[in-house]
This record gives sequence, C-alpha cells and structure tokens, in this order.
Amino acid sequence: MLPADKLESLAARYREIEELLCQPNVVSDSKRYTGLTKERAELQEVVEAYNRYEQVTRDLAGHKAALSDPELKDLAAEEIPALEEERDQLVASINLLLLPKDPNDERNTILEIRSGTGGEEAALFAGDLFRMYSRYAEAQGWKVEVMSLSEASAGGIKEVIASIEGDNVYSRLRFEGGVHRVQRVPTTESQGRIHTSTATVAVLPEVDDVDEVNIDPNDLEIMTTAAGGPGGQHVNRTMSAVQIKHIPSGIMVRSEQQRSQHQNKAKALQILSAKLLEIEREAQASAISSERRSMVGSGERSEKIRTYNYPQNRITDHRIQLTLHNLDRVMEGELGDLFTALRSHHQAELMQEQSGDN
Repeated sequence: MLPADKLESLAARYREIEELLCQPNVVSDSKRYTGLTKERAELQEVVEAYNRYEQVTRDLAGHKAALSDPELKDLAAEEIPALEEERDQLVASINLLLLPKDPNDERNTILEIRSGTGGEEAALFAGDLFRMYSRYAEAQGWKVEVMSLSEASAGGIKEVIASIEGDNVYSRLRFEGGVHRVQRVPTTESQGRIHTSTATVAVLPEVDDVDEVNIDPNDLEIMTTAAGGPGGQHVNRTMSAVQIKHIPSGIMVRSEQQRSQHQNKAKALQILSAKLLEIEREAQASAISSERRSMVGSGERSEKIRTYNYPQNRITDHRIQLTLHNLDRVMEGELGDLFTALRSHHQAELMQEQSGDN
C-alpha cells in the first residue's frame, strides 16, 4: 500500500515549484531560485515514480475490464502479468524513496583516518585505507583535498584528515566510521606470520558554514607552527600551520596543507566545527533506545566494523554479516557492492521501524 495523500501532496508541491521556477521574480532571486531547484530535484524521482504508478494502475484497470470482451480478453490477459509486476516494483521503489533521509546525506565530508594498534604495520594499513577511499572518490568524480597529514617513518600514515567534495558524498561514506582490522603478513615479517593491526575511520558531514556551530572565540587556543613531516619533502617551512584547541571539549585540530596561515585557520575551524557537530549528533543518537537505533548507523567509532584478511582475499563487514572474496579489488577502490549492501540493510531497518510505528 502507498500513502496516497502524502504522494498527492508531494506531486502538488512539485507542480507548484515548476510553475514558480518560470516566474521572472523567482529567476532573478538567485537564493530562492537555487533553493527551489534543489527542492524540485529532491522530489523529482518519487513524483515521477508515483506518476508512472498511477498510469500503470489505470492501464491495469483497463486491461482487467477488457477481460469481459471476447475480442480483447486474450490480449488483455497477456498484458496483465507484466503490468502487475511493474506496479509491485513501483510500490517497493516508492516506499524506499519515502523513507526519511539523513539531512546530512548531500553534504560534503571530512574523512579522518588514524593508525591504531600494530605500530608501523597499522600506519601502512591506514595509508592503504586512504588510498582505497581516494580511488573510490576519483571514480565517482569527487574532489579529495588533504587538510592535515602525519606520515610514519616506514611510509605509512599516522593520521590523515581530508575533505571530500561531490554528489552525495556523506550518504555513500556514512557507514565507514569505526575500527577497521587487517590480517596479513607484514613485509618485515621473516617467519611469514600473520599479524593483526587496526586503523580507525571517522566520517563527519562537513559544515557548510562555520556559523552553523556556535563556537565561542574565547574557548579557542590558537597556535601557529611551521608545517612539518618526515624528510621535509613538499613541506612549507613558514609559520603557516595552524593548530586550534577547543578548551571545553579538549578537541585539538591542525591544518598545514594550505599556503597561508589564514587558509589553514579556516580549514582548521571547519574540521573543529564538523567534530563538534558530530558530538552533538552522537549525543542525540544515544538518547534513542537501542531497539530503534540502526546497527549500521550507530556511529560507534570503538566498534570493530570490518576485517580485511589478505591471505584469504576476504573482506567481512561484521555489522551485516557480509563476506566478500574480492579484497584485492576493494582495496583498489571498488566499494560499490559493499556500500550497496550496507545501504540496503539500513533501508530495511528503516522500513521495519516505520512499519512498527504504524
């Protein structure tokens, strides 16, 4: 069953927006025009699916009526199964499209990867993860900008913070936050023993405007230092790096990749704003009963979410009990199957939650 009243209301609003976008006073108001264009894009898929559902329903009723006509009944009987199948598929699609969307889904994202237990091997794994996400982002046409980078002596990464810009970045990456575990033989292991190491990933929706988060300047301790890194290659040695400490929360952020101190300060504030917004979101989520909280979307960074087993070319996502035997391709950025499974699981939970409310 479909909520006809809700769908009719959405369709009416879509038609209203189409008319508004043709009016000169709206076209000349760039802010309003942009807002309406965005709203139309958000409604378009569900409205088009609903319009097609209405058409299929009318066609189906006409064919069923034709069953009583001796001249048309054979043709009608032949067409009815395909129409019924399309109707059922449209119902399923529309119900998915009506699921509540995370308001952050269309935001750009700050990706933070830190090496965990395992020393240099953990740093190498953190570097592999960043390469994996960067490859995926490149395939999607997204822009990846490193905001802060701390390299390890063996060539891995102690910590990297990057901004990722593009279409629906957060909606794709939102389930990646947590502890990632790798099982493999390190290059330095002479006995061929498998070691287990970890890296943590945080995915934060980027704040469009720092003013979205109320930060008291008196709560900030701002320091400028020389940008640095192992070996000093590609490093700007002027006092352009900016480190900001948010005194009430103890959060420390740093940006050193930009050319000027002003740019690095702006980037550091952007990172800080995203972290504070995430703390607020997690506090709200923790107030929701465990029965109603999505296992995939819990955002618990301490949770071991995935294991990368190199000897068996196997990747396992523990939250949805999914195992794939294509780790080599996943590490090259082929994350589509994994992301689709995570999203489908999340949608199924939302639908179950909604049916429980009705």
